[in-house]
Amino acid sequence: MKTSAFLYPWDVVGDPDAAGRIAGLGVQQVTLASAYHSTRALTPRHPTTRIVTAPYAAVLYPPDEKRWSGRERAPRVQNWTPGADPWAVAAEALADAGLQVHSWVVLAHDSRTGEEFPGISVVNAYGDRYPWAPCIGRADVRAHLVELAAEAATRPGAAGTELESCGWYGFAHLHGHDKVQGVPLGEAAQYLMSLCFCAECAEGYTRHGLDPDGLRAAVRRALEPVWAGGGPGAAGWAGVEELLGAERAAATLAWRREAARTLQEAVVTAVREEAAAPGFQVLLHADPAFHRTGANVGVDPGHILSVADGVVLPCTGGDTAREAVLGPFGGRGGVVAANFGVVSGMGGSPTTLERDAAHAASLGATELRLYHAGLASDADLTAVSDALVRIAG
Repeated sequence: MKTSAFLYPWDVVGDPDAAGRIAGLGVQQVTLASAYHSTRALTPRHPTTRIVTAPYAAVLYPPDEKRWSGRERAPRVQNWTPGADPWAVAAEALADAGLQVHSWVVLAHDSRTGEEFPGISVVNAYGDRYPWAPCIGRADVRAHLVELAAEAATRPGAAGTELESCGWYGFAHLHGHDKVQGVPLGEAAQYLMSLCFCAECAEGYTRHGLDPDGLRAAVRRALEPVWAGGGPGAAGWAGVEELLGAERAAATLAWRREAARTLQEAVVTAVREEAAAPGFQVLLHADPAFHRTGANVGVDPGHILSVADGVVLPCTGGDTAREAVLGPFGGRGGVVAANFGVVSGMGGSPTTLERDAAHAASLGATELRLYHAGLASDADLTAVSDALVRIAG
């Protein structure tokens, strides 16, 4: 199975041994971030630094001034990795080490832009805005994301791309000093807290037979038992129907499906038109449960595999969780990449990679992704390398 490791450019830039070390793991590809959200990251093997702080979402290459001229918003340029084009420097080093390079593009996840342009953000039923979550129901947001994807995905030297957050973002967010765990929110409550009530979404709900004000009130009523400590309720979509009612829940999903599907179609089309490399591969980080939001956006398996070349699916966890994610994609064709966390300190399990990869393959996975070679300890990387030797065996 073709295997790719995720990396940031700062894992490679300034470390002459990085590319060879990654190639020595036994992977064939690197998925290298070209547009990424704010983060604080460890660089455990870099010769000159240990912590990289990226305070805002940015591109890791010089954006084309002509492309963005006259637009209200343009991608921010990073200033935490040396050089004008750290993506290109890292990509060249990795290619010289014999690795294929694909870009890694984060789209609908940008806190700083949401703070500066609050009107573009998802706004919940209580009127609270989520600055990290641009609303993909808005035409201006969609136009920006399509343009960003076309530029960031098709960097010179990239043979393909993986698009993260290409759909709805919502309540869940790995935020600095989070204090939102006081009341446990199950999957259904998180969906209700992720519904957007901006003007564009109100129009969308209306087209699908909902009164936006009535929906807002229904969401708030449905969440009252949750705030009172009534527990997270039923899991999955059944829990949403239990809280909101099946008919109303279905109508909200119809609008969100319309917005997400058309955005994904537009993004993939723009990337393919921009790509110079023949056979340029376009994958989406995804989840088969359409109501889910975040980095791995909910998709319709049949639809997304008719649009993109495949998907990258979160597969860290037990067999049951892996079966739920991979099962709906099995046998449909296209690339089905199983994404495993291999950083022990972040919940990954590099020591079980061989067994977990075999299970994923039995469910239809065609490729492997390893998150994240730059963040992992030496011990984690040794376990990964040993597993890949046995898998190739």
